[in-house]
Amino acid sequence: MLVRRPFDRLSGVRSVPVDDTLWLLVQAGVVISADLARSLRDAGLRWHPTTGDRFVIDKPGVDDDVYTVSEMTVERHDYPSGTVLGFNGTTEWALDSVDAAESLWLPREDQLRELLGPAFVSLAVSGSSFVVTATIAGEPEEFHDVVAAEAYGSALLGYIAAALA
Repeated sequence: MLVRRPFDRLSGVRSVPVDDTLWLLVQAGVVISADLARSLRDAGLRWHPTTGDRFVIDKPGVDDDVYTVSEMTVERHDYPSGTVLGFNGTTEWALDSVDAAESLWLPREDQLRELLGPAFVSLAVSGSSFVVTATIAGEPEEFHDVVAAEAYGSALLGYIAAALA
């Protein structure tokens, strides 16, 4: 099955497999790419799952399926041993739960902006890209991307790296 991809402004509308959900969500600016999310996690960003958060299972072969934490389908369970994400009533495949440590959080634009906190200066449009300006190590820095969430994610990565340097 193919779905129309209206998000590619540079090369026009094309068709992509409907199972390429992560690509569609990134292009729509809903979440950041798995590569950027992985870089943020590796830099020290920690996830505390909450309703509405999107994530992938960070394992080859299943990392293209995007899940959303909700009380109806994916519910957060906190145990002394850690957080487990329980899959309630899913029929796609046999998965009851997954440890949060095996999941990769795909933050939304608003979450990234909130995480930047007072370091966030502005979001602007320049040509065909978004520009996030953030104060990094006391100086304003610009982060450009065609997807606003990716620009925010890059700014947060720069902020974390400077804070830990």
